[in-house]
Amino acid sequence: MNNIQKNIVVVDDFLIVRKGVELIVKESLPLCNLFFAKTYDEVLEVLKTIKVDLVLLDINMYGEENVLIMSQIKALQTKCKILVFTSYDEKKYGVRYVKNGADGFINKLSTDQELLSAILSVLNKGSYYSDTLKNLLVKLNDEREESDTVLLDKLSNREFEIYNLLINGYGNLEISNKLNIHMSTVSTLKNRLFKKLKVYNIVELLEFAQKQSNL
Repeated sequence: MNNIQKNIVVVDDFLIVRKGVELIVKESLPLCNLFFAKTYDEVLEVLKTIKVDLVLLDINMYGEENVLIMSQIKALQTKCKILVFTSYDEKKYGVRYVKNGADGFINKLSTDQELLSAILSVLNKGSYYSDTLKNLLVKLNDEREESDTVLLDKLSNREFEIYNLLINGYGNLEISNKLNIHMSTVSTLKNRLFKKLKVYNIVELLEFAQKQSNL
């Protein structure tokens, strides 16, 4: 028996699933308070009335897949954890939901012990990712980093020079004076490097540069 005391909301449109989760949780976590919701609106109402530590969330309610519910939950309670509990394929939906705010993802075909372990992991450590999902997240991150690096390598030497000046706060006139080139040339090269890096303004360029500095 675990003495952890938390408020958990089970969100599922099937009564049998809600009852099944209740049995599993109550047997191993008897001090936890369980609340239930059969619609997305209901879980949002619960979040408005009590402090919730964990939402165990089905993402296919009445045939409706709703990724926006993640941000709505976090908007009401930023510290509330979300463990997606679904019949959906982890390989197809896991990364998408984690990127949108889920703290864990587990399939309904998992064993009772696997579900309990996932719940405890999210409550105690802040997250739960299976080895499969971890590998998918690492792969996605590697692909993104590789992609950004390749984009940067496409810049000419002069474009790269201007890129470095821009991210260090230089304006067009200052770049023109420093490199001794016409303002029109600066504008042309700036537009070219924006296009190559797939950014549309200086803010996005700075965000791109920040990602590079974290590699």
